[in-house]
Amino acid sequence: MIYKLIDKSWHTENVNNISPYLVSGSNTAVESRNNPINSRTKMVYGNKPVEGGNLMLTPEDKQQLIAQEPASAKWIKKLLGSDEFLNAKERWCLWLVGITHEELNDLPCIKQRVEKVKEMRLASKDKGANKLAERPHEFRDTKNPESYILVPRVSSERRRYVPMGFFNSKVISTDRNQLIPNGTMYDFGILNSIIHNEWMRLVTGRLESRYNYSGTIVYNTFPFPNATNEQKKNIENLAEEILLARASNAGMTLAELYDPDKMPDDLKKAHSALDDAVDKLYRPQGFANTEDRLAHLLARYEQLIEAEKQSKAKKKAQKKNK
Repeated sequence: MIYKLIDKSWHTENVNNISPYLVSGSNTAVESRNNPINSRTKMVYGNKPVEGGNLMLTPEDKQQLIAQEPASAKWIKKLLGSDEFLNAKERWCLWLVGITHEELNDLPCIKQRVEKVKEMRLASKDKGANKLAERPHEFRDTKNPESYILVPRVSSERRRYVPMGFFNSKVISTDRNQLIPNGTMYDFGILNSIIHNEWMRLVTGRLESRYNYSGTIVYNTFPFPNATNEQKKNIENLAEEILLARASNAGMTLAELYDPDKMPDDLKKAHSALDDAVDKLYRPQGFANTEDRLAHLLARYEQLIEAEKQSKAKKKAQKKNK
């Protein structure tokens, strides 16, 4: 029997089995995995710098550098960690991927910074950092997809939704975020739905009390719904309404927009419409509450895991019989 608090009153539900997550379901536990359970684009970490701050620029640093070396503007890009993304803080970086020795020699201010990166990496006790001294002009990671969905790795537990955003190659993300390279508006819509956020709350870890969004345990295990092209287009349109609602409240940071005490009505309505549409992709009648959503997702997850096991066993048998 499961006890539920609905409209400030306790209700009971008789179920065949209570899952490890205290909702109706089997004893299957969700396990982290390296690839999405559905055939989707893999989520990856943003770029870890490992450069001692020498390739980072404040707005003042940027202005001063361009004043000294106008040609440096070509190599400066906006930089977003989770704090910059959520709180609209401005930071920049030197993104020197592809720069030639000749170009670097023509930019003595930048070259001086690069030399400091090399010194820092060589002085490190970490062998990986020592190896990076061979390319001191670059971050440790050099992921710069043409477009991507940005998902902050840490988000307040007070938020109903983890804020996410769309960016292009002009903006560099640090490893404080997760990225979905070339993620679509449909992907954005599903990930911004309440059913995905409730799955996140169910399976993710915590940093203190904040949500610690993990690609391996949240995104890779999430059972995406089946959808027709017409249904996908509808989700895309509703996802665009969320972006429009954010834009209509210019001046508010994402942290403010998704603060439950400050969230604007138009943004609430946009999310509610998306939530309802995504729920109905899973079943026509939607869901009455969080418990119903999670019970459905856990059952779907178990089905997908079982189908995956059977597929692997079949391929193994076919290979053995050749």
